[in-house]
Amino acid sequence: MIKSVPTTPYLDQKPGTSGLRKKVPVFQQPNYAENFIQSIFDSLEGYQGKCLVIGGDGRYYNREVIQKAVKMAAANGFGKVMVGKGGILSTPAASHIIRKYKAFGGIILSASHNPGGPTEDFGIKYNINNGGPAPEKITDAIYARSKTIDSYKIADFADVNLDRIGKDELPGGTILSVIDPVEDYAALMEELFDFGAIRNLISLGFRIAFDGMSAVTGPYAKEIFENRLGAPSGSVRNFMPLPDFGGHHPDPNPVHCKELFDEMMGDDAPDFGAASDGDGDRNLIIGRGIFVTPSDSLAILAANANLAPGYSGGLAGIARSMPTSGAADRVAEKRGIGMYETPTGWKFFGNLLDAGMATICGEESSGTGSSHVREKDGLWAVLLWLNILAVRGESVADIVTQHWQTYGRNYYSRHDYEGLDTDAANGLVDNLRSQLSTLPGKSFGNLKVEKADDFAYHDPIDKSVSEHQGIRVLFEGGSRVVFRLSGTGTSGATLRVYIERYEPDSTRHNIETQEALADLIAAAESIASIRERTGRDAPTVIT
Repeated sequence: MIKSVPTTPYLDQKPGTSGLRKKVPVFQQPNYAENFIQSIFDSLEGYQGKCLVIGGDGRYYNREVIQKAVKMAAANGFGKVMVGKGGILSTPAASHIIRKYKAFGGIILSASHNPGGPTEDFGIKYNINNGGPAPEKITDAIYARSKTIDSYKIADFADVNLDRIGKDELPGGTILSVIDPVEDYAALMEELFDFGAIRNLISLGFRIAFDGMSAVTGPYAKEIFENRLGAPSGSVRNFMPLPDFGGHHPDPNPVHCKELFDEMMGDDAPDFGAASDGDGDRNLIIGRGIFVTPSDSLAILAANANLAPGYSGGLAGIARSMPTSGAADRVAEKRGIGMYETPTGWKFFGNLLDAGMATICGEESSGTGSSHVREKDGLWAVLLWLNILAVRGESVADIVTQHWQTYGRNYYSRHDYEGLDTDAANGLVDNLRSQLSTLPGKSFGNLKVEKADDFAYHDPIDKSVSEHQGIRVLFEGGSRVVFRLSGTGTSGATLRVYIERYEPDSTRHNIETQEALADLIAAAESIASIRERTGRDAPTVIT
């Protein structure tokens, strides 16, 4: 029943920040997905007879690759394969399933917040037995194997039924277990949060508007917010996962959630607005009349986490990606707990979480999570916000402004230049690196550079070193600009420019963000020559 199929390598299968992401037609090339999946298995040891979790966000080509992965897992000796019904598993739910059932690991099919459809994005990533993304030593091994692979193993049996919950023995003896993708995750959320307090808040007329973005979080949100917490029907919109996400870009930010954003800024706005992305690991938080930046959200959640039952004992520490603002640092300092700055990519938080050094982690790109899983978790962040709102009895705007008064405000924005010519983008970064030694001491208007470097991370647990993680230009007084090429896109290059100013004076906390950052934005252009090197007059997206 097992076939060994000859193949030839593809040389472009280097995993990025979170797995291998390409356009669907690339994955549809002969043996392309099979090569990468076999390269994953060839880079692992000791999995024979063990359990593999497989699931995805329901995007176009999800079901086809799941069928391939099930047959290849059986051929390669896995004893059990767990799959979400319909091939659906949000990324945080997959992490929880791996941990709860002590699986060997998992294959997650997603391109996260990127668009889906016949010509859009697809992705495959491997998560290890702690439920988190594979560390670089494994992804490096996968890439190395993908460049030399000459065959893959696949079992020769009919496609399995992904739509019937239950267990079946596949030819060859591997057990296929199709599970409810929502049940285990929803039960975990009930353990962490005070559902009674949130139900009471909603029963008093508190209105929620959640946009599932026609992506994987919809069924989870529908079950939790409407069925378990009592929110009125319709509180969760766009809850059916669609292969093309309804033609929308499933990235939860004010640009791609404009309808929800405009509603929350209106006269009859709900009390609380939220959204999640393609695979369910990112979040958008909007109060009536106020957008909460992901960096502020991380800091506010960390400062108030003890109000939820799952965190009543306090936090061991906080971790954030380097481009994320320093707002959480001030919470950690005031609370006397550890603060860790890592490169972008959730995999870098795994060691800190496993070692019990951090409890809550976050990234400026709308990702927040905790030690309950080893992925960022969009619904977790929404539920923690609701728990805090239920206990404090204040509005989102009140909680945010009080936080600024206590800790100061970090004005913060990200400017994305998408679809750049790759050579031009790399040339821009190379030019920045060449300036690092000469930037300190230079002035740009009233801003004087204090330090400039190419961020490198020294993992305190395994002592690994990750270099070239972003160019930082730090100015006197605590402001900074960070330049980084993104590893999550599938075509061209994306330059991200992160701009941040710390403002301790509460009388200056109501300035429009881009206005507050205007001199830093001008300095970023002067330092990097973005217009000259990319031909772009303005960012594609500002968040």
